[in-house]
Formats: sequence, C-alpha cells, structure tokens
Amino acid sequence: MRRPPAAPPELPGFTHLGLLGSGGFADVYLYEQRLPRRKVAVKVLLADDIDASTRAQFVAEANLMARLSAHPFIVTIFHADVSADGRPYFVMEYCSGPSLSERYKRQPLSVEDALRTGIRLSGAVATAHAAGILHRDIKPANVLTNDYGWPALSDFGISSDLEGDLPVHTMSFTGDAAATGSGTGSDRAAVGMSVPWSPPELFEDDPRPDTRSDVFALAATVHTLLAGRTPFEVPGRSNGPLDLIGRIERGRITPIGRDDVPASLESVLATGMAVRREDRFQSAVELGRALQRIELELGYSVTGIEVPNLAAPGDGDGVPPPTDADDEPATRVRGVREVAAQGAPAVGSSPVEDGTVIRPTAAAPAAVAAVEGAVDGATLLAHGRRAAGASRPEGTAPQEPSSPGGRRAMAGIVTAVAGIVVIVAVSGALLLGGTLGGPGTDPEEPGTIPEDAVVAASVPAPEVEPGAIADGRAVFTVSHDGAQDGDRYRWQRADGSGSTAVADGPEIVVGDVAAGQTVCIEVQVQRGSKTSEPVTGCTS
Repeated sequence: MRRPPAAPPELPGFTHLGLLGSGGFADVYLYEQRLPRRKVAVKVLLADDIDASTRAQFVAEANLMARLSAHPFIVTIFHADVSADGRPYFVMEYCSGPSLSERYKRQPLSVEDALRTGIRLSGAVATAHAAGILHRDIKPANVLTNDYGWPALSDFGISSDLEGDLPVHTMSFTGDAAATGSGTGSDRAAVGMSVPWSPPELFEDDPRPDTRSDVFALAATVHTLLAGRTPFEVPGRSNGPLDLIGRIERGRITPIGRDDVPASLESVLATGMAVRREDRFQSAVELGRALQRIELELGYSVTGIEVPNLAAPGDGDGVPPPTDADDEPATRVRGVREVAAQGAPAVGSSPVEDGTVIRPTAAAPAAVAAVEGAVDGATLLAHGRRAAGASRPEGTAPQEPSSPGGRRAMAGIVTAVAGIVVIVAVSGALLLGGTLGGPGTDPEEPGTIPEDAVVAASVPAPEVEPGAIADGRAVFTVSHDGAQDGDRYRWQRADGSGSTAVADGPEIVVGDVAAGQTVCIEVQVQRGSKTSEPVTGCTS
C-alpha cells in the first residue's frame, strides 16, 4: 500500500507548484525558482527516521549527481541544502517530458528513436563508469525526457562504486510491479535492483556487479523500448519476479516481434544481455558503437557518443598503464597519430618502429598511407611502403623510367595504389567504429580526435525559423545552404511523440496544436541516403 506524500517544505527562494512523485524514502516536488526564474524538481528526504547515516547517504547522492550532471544526458543538480524543518533536499533540473517508461507503455519507440536513445544513454553510463560509479538501476522509469525530447538519466540513489560493494546509499526501493503492469505489493524486489532489467549476477547470494552489469540493464532498457514489454516477459504467461529471474538466469529473451527491427539489432541487444559477463559488450561504449553500426546499416544519421575527454594511461599524463585487465577504465580516448614524412634511410637502417613513417627513395616516388585508429584497444593499421632496392634481382641496377611520360605513368600507378590503401583503411575504421584524424583536428593537440567520433556525411544542416501557431497548426519555415535537386527535410516532434515525416519544404506543418502550446521539432536535411545533423526549432 502506497504511503501518502509528505507536506512540501517551505524553501527560501522557491514557490511550491505540485507533487511529481513519491518513493520509499523521498518525495519529489515541482517548485518554481524565483531567481533565476525557472521550474525545478526538488527531491526531499522523508522526516521519519532521519539519522546521521541516512543523512550522509542523501548528501552522497547529491554530491555524486553533481559530479555527473555536466553530461547532456544526465539530470543536472543545481543546489542542495536542509529545509527549516530538518529535511535534506536537493534541487534538480525539471524534465517536463514523460519518462521512457511512460512512453513505451503508450507506444513502442521507432527503431530510429530507440537507437538514438540507446546511444545517448551509453555515453551517460560510460561517463558514470569513468567517474568510478555504477548506476545499478538503469531502467525506462529512471530515464526522463527534457523539453527538447532528450533523455536524461536520473535516480542514482542506489549507485555504488566500481568495486561492486554494497550500495553507497539506498534511497529508493525498486520493484517490477510497475514494469510488468500486473504486480502487487508482494512483487517488490530487494533494494538495489529492478528485476526485469537486472543481470543474473545480481541474484547471487553475494552479488558483485561491475560495469557489464550496467551494460546488461542498458541493453534490456533498449529492448523494452522496442518491444513495449520487458525482455523476459512472456505475454499470456505468469511474469512474477521468480518467473522473470528464472528466465534471466537461463537467458530466455522474448523476441521483440516487429518486422521493422532487423535481426542484427536483436543480436546486438542479445549480446548486451548475455548470461555470462564475459560474453557481453565489455563497456557501455562498446554497446553504443554496436548501435551506431546498426544506424549506419539502416541509413540513419549516426548519433554521437558523449563521453569525457579523458587522457589514456601512458600518454604522458603521469598515469601508469593498467596492470590488470579488470582494472582498465571502461572509457579511454586514444588519439590518431599524425603521419609524418622523413628523409630516406641509410643503408642497413632499422625498420619503421610504429608503422606511421613515410620513407621516399631516390629510385622512385614513394606511396605510403598509414591510418591508426584505436577501437577497444585494437589497432587498425593500413601501411604501404616501397623501400630502396626492394624486390630487385641481385646484381641489377634500379631502373628509372626513360622518359617524362614514363615517369608520369609510374607516378600515376603509385598514386592509385596509395589511394586504394587509404580507402581500405578508412572503410575499416568506420566499420569498426573508429575515427579518422589529421593535422589541425584539435587546436590543443593537432592530429588527434576522440575515437568515438564518426565521420559525418557532408550534408548541410538546416536552418529552422521559430514557428508560428495558427488555426491549430504550427508552421515552421526551413532552408539550407547549397540546396540540390531532391533534397528533402526529415522531421519529427522533439518530444518523441508521433512518427518521423518527410517534407519538401520550405514549410513544415505540425497539426493538432493548442493555442499557447510550445511545439519543438527536430529537422534534418535528407540527401539521398544521407542526412545532416539534426537541428531543433520551437514555436515563438
């Protein structure tokens, strides 16, 4: 039986507007902050049984969220304090949109939207892992949406450190009753897990979660968004906690059952939810890259993975390389080395040490291309080299083309070979989720870019003018530079409602709009099978 919410506290500088939700240990209220004027969500600890330990746990959650709140897809925390009646509280970003739990129960997400959401959340989870934090309760209900329809990971109340020990603090009970829609009060699970999205290792007598446990929950969340039900729920059969735990431990994933979901996507999610941790993606970034490859397969615009630009061990930052594979950070950004030209080596010199040196010879022009991209610690290397005197029969002199035409022909052949090598290297780097870099990519560190960047299609982004509402419709004027025949505008409502539509422009019309309602849309330029970066526009 649910408890009634507590009375909202009087907070200086804030006006109470209403109740947003209640949990086992706290209530969340909607307030308006007076300066700067904005709506905020305020989480307030219950007054009953507040001891020093509980207060410390609450403060720990506030501090933890503050460490992560700079991430675009993690709920931002603004302030923390204790109210006049002695209740600790903290002030958070107010996400006006529905949670992912509300959205998938109304209607499963489109494949494109689910992929984009999963990739964005993978960056949020990887950021937490890079800070040494396990979330431990990733599920649709803990992902909110803001005014622009972007996901925001929330509720770090049962998080722990990467050692996998007991939770640092346990602010909320979570169960699967709400998830399955058929549970009762007896369906509540133990503190620190939500059964439908929990990996099998959490059901052990001595659970020791790690980053791969969060990977499981993230993959299960994306599966839920597509299927409209939890991954181990079987329609028409008993789906209580013990039923779900048995299927999770046996790896009995219920197929999504949608014709528009490719088998490759189901395979990626199944890998993320493998029973054995060793068989899963070993980091949230790995899962995000796999989802990026599905976007490329389906011709969608590739969503970026937002992770902090952390220095890799051994890159001159004073951090020693890891001594154990399990201690290696889940997220590492490695650079792409710059290809440099050097003079011809002396006879008998040692081979190239790192495979990135161009060595021209006096005998003929040299064609060398080297691309090195780090993908989960593996190196993709394309290297062509022609050394002085290579492959020449003993006792013969090197042959030069006897005429300018011959030299031009030789140069053309060598250039073509070099081009093929570069193309192969670039294609391999893209397919493996790597990156390409060159001089001047980063003004602070020339020649390097984060490995999670994906080469974008050269399609100009649209310009979206503020929309106007009239006669129940919102009308947006769109345009873009360098327009070509066949260019169209791919758009959808930024809150995720409705489906993706295509317009020829220059106007995009959104129907069923109430007077005074704010409507935002996300627009991309579509040119053939390529799309531009999305741009958001709202009614004025």
